[in-house]
Amino acid sequence: MPYFALMSPIFLFSFVIGYFLLLLGVAWYTSRNATNESFFIGNRSSNWMLVSFGMIGTSLSGVTFVSVPGTVGSNAFGYFQVVLGYFIGYFVIAFILLPLYYRLHLTSIYNYLQQRFGKTAYKTGALFFIISRVMGATARLYLVINVLQIFILNKMHVSFELTTFVILMMILLYTFEGGVKTIVFTDTLQTTFMLLGLIVCMVYIMSSLDLSFMHTMNVLSEKSYTKIFNVDINSSGFFLKHIIGGAFIAIGMTGLDQEMMQKNISVKNLKDSQKNMIAFSTVMVIVNLLFLILGGLLYLFADVRNIQIKGDDLFPAVALNYLPPIVSVIFIIGLISALFPSADGALTALTSSFCIDILGLKRRDDLDERKRKRTRLTVHFAFAVIFFLCVMLFKWIDNKSIIDIILKVAGFTYGPLLGLFAFGIFSKRKIKDKWSLLICLAAPALIFSLDFINNIEWYSKHLKLEGDWINSLKTVSSSVFGNFKIGYELLIYNGLFTFTGLWLISRPATKV
Repeated sequence: MPYFALMSPIFLFSFVIGYFLLLLGVAWYTSRNATNESFFIGNRSSNWMLVSFGMIGTSLSGVTFVSVPGTVGSNAFGYFQVVLGYFIGYFVIAFILLPLYYRLHLTSIYNYLQQRFGKTAYKTGALFFIISRVMGATARLYLVINVLQIFILNKMHVSFELTTFVILMMILLYTFEGGVKTIVFTDTLQTTFMLLGLIVCMVYIMSSLDLSFMHTMNVLSEKSYTKIFNVDINSSGFFLKHIIGGAFIAIGMTGLDQEMMQKNISVKNLKDSQKNMIAFSTVMVIVNLLFLILGGLLYLFADVRNIQIKGDDLFPAVALNYLPPIVSVIFIIGLISALFPSADGALTALTSSFCIDILGLKRRDDLDERKRKRTRLTVHFAFAVIFFLCVMLFKWIDNKSIIDIILKVAGFTYGPLLGLFAFGIFSKRKIKDKWSLLICLAAPALIFSLDFINNIEWYSKHLKLEGDWINSLKTVSSSVFGNFKIGYELLIYNGLFTFTGLWLISRPATKV
């Protein structure tokens, strides 16, 4: 009999509630005497070690916790190619972007675009961040809520909609006041529990299979699970596409992302912020490798127990149905620890960006502190409603490998940001600011058209598209692109198109 049959869903869900109460206590303690400045950048007094450790939880999220192990069955350790790219990208952030942000004393990193180009480019950058973070955060949120729903809450006859609503209300409660000042501490707590869940599950599965760590690696190698590099240049998973794409994804999704940089620029000084980024990047490589090894172990365990589940559902199915109750509880705590950092940080960063960049809250001399706070709380609640609607959208799509969706969306939404910042940093030319929004909309639209034709099979599968027109597009794709497939380097093409468009509307800087 599976272990899960011996445990009540209410018993497991009680740990979710208990964990939330712990977060609420931390939020209450850290948000005492909090101001708008505390909410936005933590008064620039965050400890770099806490920020670095907490950022691991934000970056990993439920996608790494559930989806990365699930990819091993189909792609072996191929995802590690992307991780190596991340590592390169984080060093670019540490030594190119962070010095820029600190030199300009930015609260919102998109203020750089205003100083370099003008108000339209500034608001365009903020707008693309908002779209990017909403889609990415809600995809991650959906993944974890869906696991809780399938394995616990369906048995309690609680609807998916109600589950999503309650969890978003939980997140609202402990981020309403403290913002970044609270997030730095709660993310540290959550990263600890997430890594605990990873290690405990690894150790138990190795023990149940009577494997040492070295023996595990040998068995995984024999089954070809440890293969990292794809040398097929036509494949979307070709190693150079993944490594270079991973580097630019890191630059876009971390270095040009207000949520991640909001935590970095809350550190006291540039030197400590760079220490944070280097420490974070090193640990991220190790932790992702451990999650891939866990994925291999899960597939070995599934072979022994004749479990016919793959993808995102494998880890929760094994943890909740085939492991002892104590391990299942640790998995649940690790899972919700993966849920909250990505959602709470995103909600805080989106509120900050919308208030500062779109509404210009800090520039409004006609508003006192009380009115600014009321506006901030209203925006915070509005984004929670948007999160709810987007999670419902991902529920409709119901994709079993959500990491593919997240990285695909990132290629479209972070591309214009990459182009804007690259043009600003590496070119001295001036642009016609009013045209910047048009360029930033045209570039991803053009890239989407090309990618849709090139990867029509992927889109038809994930968006449930059918009809003769799909078959016609497959024929066009084959005749135009042959066997070549666009991969994670999509972000680079998008950035290049944006850069080129900005160049075309620019003029040489006036010499003084």
